[in-house]
Amino acid sequence: MSDGYPIVHFDHHGPEHNADRIASYRQLRDQAPVVWTSAHGGYYVATTYDAVFHAARHPEIYSSARSSVGGEGLATTIPKAPVHLHIPVELDPPDHREYRKILNPALTPTVVAGMRERVQEITDSIIDEMAELGEGDLATVIGVPAAVTIDWLGLPVDDWPRYSAAHHAVIAEGAGSARYSEALEVDFPWMNAQIETAIAQRRIQPRDDMISYLIRADFGGRQLTDDEIFSMVELLISGGVGTTASLVGQTLVYLDDDPSMRTRLLEQPDLMERAVEEFLRAFSPTQALARTVVADDDLSGCPMHVGNRVLISWASANRDPAQFEEPDLVDIDRWPNRHLAFGAGVHRCAGSHLARLMAQVMISTVLARIPDYRVERSGLEPYASHGVNAGWRRIPVTFTPGPRRG
Repeated sequence: MSDGYPIVHFDHHGPEHNADRIASYRQLRDQAPVVWTSAHGGYYVATTYDAVFHAARHPEIYSSARSSVGGEGLATTIPKAPVHLHIPVELDPPDHREYRKILNPALTPTVVAGMRERVQEITDSIIDEMAELGEGDLATVIGVPAAVTIDWLGLPVDDWPRYSAAHHAVIAEGAGSARYSEALEVDFPWMNAQIETAIAQRRIQPRDDMISYLIRADFGGRQLTDDEIFSMVELLISGGVGTTASLVGQTLVYLDDDPSMRTRLLEQPDLMERAVEEFLRAFSPTQALARTVVADDDLSGCPMHVGNRVLISWASANRDPAQFEEPDLVDIDRWPNRHLAFGAGVHRCAGSHLARLMAQVMISTVLARIPDYRVERSGLEPYASHGVNAGWRRIPVTFTPGPRRG
């Protein structure tokens, strides 16, 4: 123990953590609300609900903005990913607030409810590709959020697999892997060109899509620049391809092990809304994000100093027994459910309503259309790293064949 915190052997991208994330974070919580590890140049880990909530609610201390601390790149990951600036996630108040004023009206519950039909259509179209075969890969079904996001932005929807694969490679494959290098050298330049072309085209000929909405937006009496729009679009793609896919993939694999819960959800569809809240808590699609300390603080008894890097783990907070009774039990009747799966404070996920809608539609549709699916466990292929998004590359399943809908 040193300076109020335990020193641990921990790497949220490492094989020991990936083997059992729940047990890994439990071990950290059992030691202290805040611990320190030397991995990736050294960082603190906020492990308890109270510590995570405090850090998330104080952006004036725990900054999301880019800086030279910890290297160059995406400020909210450890290590930092070499991707374009994400607006408004990588901004602190007051700048952050002005950009959120633009995003928030486009993602209200009312607006999102109007997207249900399109989400259902895309979900059915992807399931149609396997429905008559009696076998398939549910990892293609969990591509629905990527397809919905790309379609919503106004980019060619058929390109969603490439956007999805590239972002997953950078977040979940690990620096130095062949797929990681290919994504940065080939896929990201291609995506950047696609986005830039779409922005230029919408300035000339607007459509009914999100890129056009951003072009029309009033930002303090002026239009957003192309670079600002690019940064916001990049963020929306990054969030859209990873988080909900992670949630639904983990949930579908879990339901393969709990046939009684699967049957209950199929027979009582009204339970799905509350069930998704529990799946969000238990499976935390975004496992953890990073902050940089810009003012000295006391974090649950641990001194924080300017220049420290802190990993705030939503996944660990969501299984804190001080906040949740029997936290390792997946209980779809749990209520109230004050999980932190969407974060907290000013950076709370702007797309939370859309994420909930997509998860509800996707899980309900899989259960309705292929209710007897069985996961072929020998073929399950996890992400190389679960440090940011937990999930599966492949979820092979067999089931009784059914008809197409489209």
